[in-house]
Amino acid sequence: MSKQVLPQGVALLSIITTALTLGIYSPAQAQPISPPIFENVSIGKKFSPNPLTVRGISGGSVPGKKVADRAETANGPCVGFVDEQSDHTLVLKDFFNYLSLQVHSPNDTTIIVRGPGGSWCNDDSEGKNPGIAGEWLAGTYKVWVGSFDQTKSYPYILRITENR
Repeated sequence: MSKQVLPQGVALLSIITTALTLGIYSPAQAQPISPPIFENVSIGKKFSPNPLTVRGISGGSVPGKKVADRAETANGPCVGFVDEQSDHTLVLKDFFNYLSLQVHSPNDTTIIVRGPGGSWCNDDSEGKNPGIAGEWLAGTYKVWVGSFDQTKSYPYILRITENR
């Protein structure tokens, strides 16, 4: 019996076809996995990892003061533009003596948090990055990350930590 020699391209195609048929290789496996955005979070004391980070895209068409139902809070002004629906839901299973939410973005963003006890807003706690920190009651909080400019949307990372 003589050995059949296949051209190199046909042999490679045959191997790939066999791998696909047997489920050994999937083209989707070769695609890079991008981190999810607009995640919701549920945490208790001493959560891990700490800090916890979630991602999103800032902005929207609704004025921040409309979502917060006020123009100013003790943490800062309710400025910028957000989506009607919150970007994240944060469920705190416990009372936190200290918890910090800090937005990190290369551009000017804002934050609004609404939950037990009211609404809190901030524009520039660290440069052009907003944040809110202090005591937090257990409960469900809605978090919006806005853009100062209504026509712009920016990627951001929301960093949540109980470390001062």
